[in-house]
Amino acid sequence: MTPRELSEKKARIVTEARAKLDEITEATPAERAAEIEAEFDRMMAEHDKIDQRHQRELKLGAAKAKLEGIDLSRRPKLGGDEGRGVEEPETVEYREAFHAYLRAQGSLADLAPEVRSALAQGYVPLDKEQRAQTTTTNAAGGYTVPTELQNILVRSLLAWGPMYSDDLCTVISTSGGNPLPIPSINDTAKTGSAAPAQGTTLTDDGTDDAVFAQGSLGAFSFSSKWIRVSLELANDSIFAMEQLLGDLIGERLGRTLNAQLTTGVGTTAPSGIVTGSTLGKTAAAIAAVTWDEIMDLQHSVDPAYRASPKARFMFNDSTLQAVRKLKDGQGNYLWQSGDVKGGIPSLFNGSPYSINQAMASMATGAKVMLYGDFSKYYIRKAGAPIIGAIQDKDFWPGFGVAGYVRVDGVLVDTAAVKHLKNA
Repeated sequence: MTPRELSEKKARIVTEARAKLDEITEATPAERAAEIEAEFDRMMAEHDKIDQRHQRELKLGAAKAKLEGIDLSRRPKLGGDEGRGVEEPETVEYREAFHAYLRAQGSLADLAPEVRSALAQGYVPLDKEQRAQTTTTNAAGGYTVPTELQNILVRSLLAWGPMYSDDLCTVISTSGGNPLPIPSINDTAKTGSAAPAQGTTLTDDGTDDAVFAQGSLGAFSFSSKWIRVSLELANDSIFAMEQLLGDLIGERLGRTLNAQLTTGVGTTAPSGIVTGSTLGKTAAAIAAVTWDEIMDLQHSVDPAYRASPKARFMFNDSTLQAVRKLKDGQGNYLWQSGDVKGGIPSLFNGSPYSINQAMASMATGAKVMLYGDFSKYYIRKAGAPIIGAIQDKDFWPGFGVAGYVRVDGVLVDTAAVKHLKNA
């Protein structure tokens, strides 16, 4: 199916699912109501499955367009014997040299001089050989992976974790990881007053002074661990190597970083947004929430924060499944399907929402839902993600690849985001 056909099919399923759930009335027997809800869940599961396929088709179309824009016939033939006797350009891109290096199983002697020169410019040797993703030397067979892979890794990180996106939170990128203080202030409870009579001095009793707080951002390190790549894959799928490795590393790091930025404890890891949030509402039930409770959560946040363009809900997919069935007092569903073609996102009670699988499912005392201004959550990215590759006796004849990032996060204004928890 084309992306447009998939979008239309999703819309039909939503319409049919709503009609199905509307069949439940106060007079509907419990057994029949359970059958209808099961059918509704099946339909929405199909909707989610098609939505995932739709997103893949969109990504595939974008990747195909990018590949079609590359003239592969001009790709220089690099490497040992297959490269000799062929007219080479005066300079070789590091990406091409890196691929040739992998095909040669790390043997620099088998590479053309232009290739060795490009590789030599792409790494920084150390006085002492170390087997680490970014500190390996020429003799150890380690080189930094090309920039294209870094870009793919960043996209994959964003796909696997909503918390890593600067569209959701406030992101600060720095070259180093020294402590970075972030001042904050919550002055929403303060107001002005009538000025004193003419000729009367304006006095200050100190009760209305602004009270500042301060968070601090450091840089916690996370790695993907080594990923082994076979020589056969390097030889046979070299044009897709960046995408493959970026996805593998990004999936590992994306899950880790998203979990830390969501529920990190804040001492040996980032302070997650759930950790920093304050209580907005406690649900009466252990494994359910009501419309009234969600409304209470939303209105526990000051209107000044609710007016922010980054104000939204956040919960995991199992919570979304439960709240999809909720209606307001007029029988209208809280969840509203968006329009992918028109760029209109799905809404929950008029506000956007983010699905975050690192958040807890409904259980005793679980913080299952957030609402507030997510721009008050600051993420510090210390340097760009680093990716390295190495070939040695442990990986030969293949090679190993690993990713490394430094990140921290803190909710600088705890009044901006509040949580709903189960009893």
